[in-house]
Amino acid sequence: MRSHLLNGLTAESYRRSVTEGVERVAAKLATAASPFTGVTVDDLAPRVDSVDLDQPLGDTAAALDELEEVYLRDAVYFHHRRYLAHLNCPVVIPAVVGEAVLSAVNSSLDTWDQSAGGTLIERKLIDWTNARIGFGPAADGVFTSGGSQSNLQALLLAREEAKAESFGQLRVFTSEVSHFSVKKSAKLLGLGPDAVVVIPVDHEKRMHTVALARELERCVQDGLVPMAVVATAGTTDFGSIDPLPEIAELCAQFGTWMHVDAAYGCGLLTSLKHRDRIDGIERAGSVTVDYHKSFFQPVSSSAVLVRDAATLRHATYYADYLNPRRMVQERIPNQVDKSLQTTRRFDALKLWMTLRVMGADGIGELFDEVCELAQEGWRLLAADPRYDVVVAPSLSTLVFRYIPADVTDPAEIDRANLYARKALFASGDAVVAGTKVGGRHYLKFTLLNPETTAADIAAVLDLIAGHAEQYLGESLDRAS
Repeated sequence: MRSHLLNGLTAESYRRSVTEGVERVAAKLATAASPFTGVTVDDLAPRVDSVDLDQPLGDTAAALDELEEVYLRDAVYFHHRRYLAHLNCPVVIPAVVGEAVLSAVNSSLDTWDQSAGGTLIERKLIDWTNARIGFGPAADGVFTSGGSQSNLQALLLAREEAKAESFGQLRVFTSEVSHFSVKKSAKLLGLGPDAVVVIPVDHEKRMHTVALARELERCVQDGLVPMAVVATAGTTDFGSIDPLPEIAELCAQFGTWMHVDAAYGCGLLTSLKHRDRIDGIERAGSVTVDYHKSFFQPVSSSAVLVRDAATLRHATYYADYLNPRRMVQERIPNQVDKSLQTTRRFDALKLWMTLRVMGADGIGELFDEVCELAQEGWRLLAADPRYDVVVAPSLSTLVFRYIPADVTDPAEIDRANLYARKALFASGDAVVAGTKVGGRHYLKFTLLNPETTAADIAAVLDLIAGHAEQYLGESLDRAS
């Protein structure tokens, strides 16, 4: 079994095995005619269940043959231009090269003696991102597993910085369309069930700052402590960007921590055309970025950034075997001092390789393309009498709903849209997402693939309408 360990003696076997895997994936990418095969759980589950994990196949080729059956053939391929559903981006090749390197070397980014250069590379990328945000030289941060963890850590810091006699006094303010991780984080941090105050949004799905000011005032008048305002730069459902300068002013007025969840909108940090959409982000106490959303990186690649490095002390714990206090005196950099995690992948390498090959402008050009594509999609939807579109895109998301000409029952229209989404997924021709707006079912395009065209959007809209019309026709037949 030692022949399977990666080391100097097995380097050639490693090269051969990884090449086999790469060739299989490359073949799938080159031949995938649609983003999905339409396989059902009932079809796929028996194949996976039949695998006897206690009976190894013995070689990589056989394992890859089996993997074709249980995964590769029916995977959802985000690279396909008609995958329009969630915040999953196609990935750039330099980042995939970085993924291959970091998996093989297997550095752990918690301590210097497990990562050395990896520690310095991550710190360099944190500094680079902070400069893009507009934070000063006192800023810092750390890579995380994703936006939910980044938001959790940011709110932990805000909680510890807040001056309150008890957690029950603390309040967090966020918009009604912000990410669910805000409420989840509040619960994990031991705040009360009423700790999160939901602020309504305007017609553009942006936090209503007049309502925010009113709630902050009420909080203080009630003897409570406004712990944090979580502004969103790119909501999951609409891509909307809260008015950051106005929110920053209110946070300064009330002495409240401002956190910006820019997990989606962080692509604007490299934009050549639309960077001004997140002006005011530099006034935040902390910022979440998900490079694996709008920097075209493989999952996972995220970070939490803070304007004042000293606030990261709230995540620091010491263990004699890991990061004894003497290392601080010896100026040995240990990233575990900043992180909620201990063992942690060298995910920063993917972004490092991307910047060294493509440059920040290359990332920005790709993100600008999908933002402009969303504008084209908006114009198509606004001109199409079959559809109702909710709001013009701030980033690259479109939320809309099929409206039949001769059906007025909202519940029946809901069912038609749900059916259309399900039937489209089952066909494998395209993948779209869904959400609710005002209690009604809507469909959603999240456009993150620069290869997608307006013609693709138009074709998918025709497919959706066809499936919805089929449902309504069958429904009419059943009723008669």
